[in-house]
Amino acid sequence: MKIAIICDWLVNIGGAEKVLEQMLNCFPEADLFSLVDFIPEDKRHIIKNKLVHVSFLQKMPWAKKYYRSYLPLMPIAIEQFDLSRYDLIISSSHAVAKGVITGPDQLHICYCHSPIRYAWDLQYQYLQESNLNFGIKSWFVRWYLHKIRIWDCRTSNGVDYFLANSKFISRRIHKVYRRVATVIYPPVNTEIVLNEERSNFYLTASRLVPYKKIDLIVEAFAKMPNRELYVIGTGTKLKEIQAKARGFANIKIIGYQSDEMLSSYLARARAFVFAAEEDFGIIPVEAQALGTPVIAYAKGGILESVVGLNDKDIIDNNATGIFFYKQTVDEIITAVEKFEDNADKIKAENCIKNAKNFTTDKFKVEFKQFVLEKFKQFQSDKV
Repeated sequence: MKIAIICDWLVNIGGAEKVLEQMLNCFPEADLFSLVDFIPEDKRHIIKNKLVHVSFLQKMPWAKKYYRSYLPLMPIAIEQFDLSRYDLIISSSHAVAKGVITGPDQLHICYCHSPIRYAWDLQYQYLQESNLNFGIKSWFVRWYLHKIRIWDCRTSNGVDYFLANSKFISRRIHKVYRRVATVIYPPVNTEIVLNEERSNFYLTASRLVPYKKIDLIVEAFAKMPNRELYVIGTGTKLKEIQAKARGFANIKIIGYQSDEMLSSYLARARAFVFAAEEDFGIIPVEAQALGTPVIAYAKGGILESVVGLNDKDIIDNNATGIFFYKQTVDEIITAVEKFEDNADKIKAENCIKNAKNFTTDKFKVEFKQFVLEKFKQFQSDKV
């Protein structure tokens, strides 16, 4: 059995890359394809130091920094990969990877992190955050997103089986493609044990991009000078967030940190604050694995990975966090104060126990079993 694994792009190490790492652990003999590959040498163990087959986008001008700007070319780029010699194709897709062309004697299984977010239900948020609500450029972007929606729907027909990283994404897949997706939660490293002393600071960590709403968290803590906030991460909103934090001694923007340092901060934090509508959200699970409660926006995959404190009678219901229901500064402040009033009801042992539902080993067993069962069935159906 010849196997190809294809992903959208390889640039930074995030949740999708950690899923890819475990896919390669399940099928180490697989060949790897990606639109571009700019993973630095010291991180290439994530992809088993494999040779990556890349598209023509790899050699486009300034592709390393501005690869996302080539989105209009990505559909045609993904269709140029010749995978005709493979029996099994596994795509890890949050953009265009699932659009690879396959034949009737090939099985294509897609692990879908999400249909293209900015082309579907998050289009209006994307346009607003990119200052593309008005003007000629706005109309061009809207026209292109219309075209990519058509392409996205058409290429869903080339997928034999969809896997989703959460029930939330399973619903989005059904809404967009009218396809049923089996949920296999992504792998999270829940085995880290750190003997760190708990501190009083709150923590948020993420890529600093608009939809993560880190700016709202910073603004909320600017109004709570008695609560200390650490912000880990880098991205396009870094300078704006630094400006918002300037002059507030209780807010520390500490930029990019290694996985080891992130774990150390997570283990010491009083709580982890999360304001994004996320497909799943790996870092909140990593926080719980270290016994740290989560204060989170109650929408998306976070509702499946965090147990919110029972609002009706404020009793211990194995809670691992506090939810807030609007992405506003006031809601975040209210949630933090509610946490302070009820912190004793959110126990570290409950957080650790809940995180065990999302282990790396569980992902590998469920993913490999699903793929092999479907391939066996596919082969028998061909006879």
